[in-house]
Amino acid sequence: MKQNQLANVLIKILGLYFLVDGFVRIVSGVLNLLAVMTSRSGFGSFYTWVAPFTGMILAAIGLLFVLLSRVLADTLFKDE
Repeated sequence: MKQNQLANVLIKILGLYFLVDGFVRIVSGVLNLLAVMTSRSGFGSFYTWVAPFTGMILAAIGLLFVLLSRVLADTLFKDE
């Protein structure tokens, strides 16, 4: 296996990790928001509202890594 192919696979694995982590944060954040909104504690803290959006950002980064892994690997190993 060449370095370019290995880099492509490793970038895809990293992208899949970010995708799964992003989806877990989105689901956890939404469930946490629902729990806070149904309780009597009001609107919750700043983290309660930011957690789903950070999950969306991580999922978007992961999706970009998966889709653009070949371009990124070619850019990294252009001189070799």
